[in-house]
Amino acid sequence: MAELELRHLRAVCAIAEEGSVTKAAARLGLTQPALSAQLRSVERLVGGQLFERTPAGSVPTDLGRYVIRSAHVVLDDLAQLLSSARERASGPSHGPFVAAAMPMLWVSQLVEELRARFRCTEVRTEIDWSWQALLDMLVSKRANIAVFDYFEGVDRRQLSGVEVRTLLHEPQFVAVPQHSQLASYDTVPLAELASYEWVALPPEYDSARGQLHSACATLGFSPRITHHAIETGAARALISAGAVSLASPASRNWDGIVVRPLRGDPISIRVMVATRTDGLVAGRAHEAFACAAHAYRAVVDRNPHFTRWWAEHPEAHVELDAALRLARPSQPQ
Repeated sequence: MAELELRHLRAVCAIAEEGSVTKAAARLGLTQPALSAQLRSVERLVGGQLFERTPAGSVPTDLGRYVIRSAHVVLDDLAQLLSSARERASGPSHGPFVAAAMPMLWVSQLVEELRARFRCTEVRTEIDWSWQALLDMLVSKRANIAVFDYFEGVDRRQLSGVEVRTLLHEPQFVAVPQHSQLASYDTVPLAELASYEWVALPPEYDSARGQLHSACATLGFSPRITHHAIETGAARALISAGAVSLASPASRNWDGIVVRPLRGDPISIRVMVATRTDGLVAGRAHEAFACAAHAYRAVVDRNPHFTRWWAEHPEAHVELDAALRLARPSQPQ
């Protein structure tokens, strides 16, 4: 019995893309009769007509559209398989693995995980507060993976050759002065921060600003964002002197600063992982995602309040937990 072959799938896709058997044949280096014969073979195998001849050219039927979509999936998977296999066979000569990331507490752990899993000359990082800059690096193939907070507009970016997934929904804690009454709370009510000055990132880098304003508005006040700071040392100095700020939940207490959960978790952000589907990560995006999952989990216990929150909110990190089941290999592959 005749079987469907890869050349058949390529033929069907070429006809759909060119809109003409004659043009598709020229593209594939075949004669028009030879390509027509391949098309008839495919139609016999699938049991129906794939294209209709119209004045505008060869137009896919409903069955044709289904076969074309499926053919693209098969051909893309094959391309990724071959790319990944060739890279594994050739060793680490293809250069460094580049991780683009916002300044996150778990970047060093991510480097360790990537180094342990992917065979490459080295693992490099590119740190930037701008999610647009990070995605630009990924799209232009200057990075293999990017980790960043979700911002409005991410979904509208054209990300050819890139796979994007949510790692988890991360609660935002608050950093308060150690000498304040707030430091004695296990969880800090947002309403009690109405009279405080706030330290925040500039608006273009602050993924939680909209949620902060909305949550405060619900309680009848606007946050007094008096200080904008990117540099960590400056922000800490302002907080220890009496201001407050949102903080990563894995943040530890610092000299003059205490980090606590906000009561009721009014503010959370989506932590995203984006990977290229070619190069060192071809066919292995799930492994790169697992590296991010292991790296993030490694810092959860830095703050005992976050450890407790983590245990009480499994629904916030389902995808991350599933990725943790993919253990490290004994050596990079």
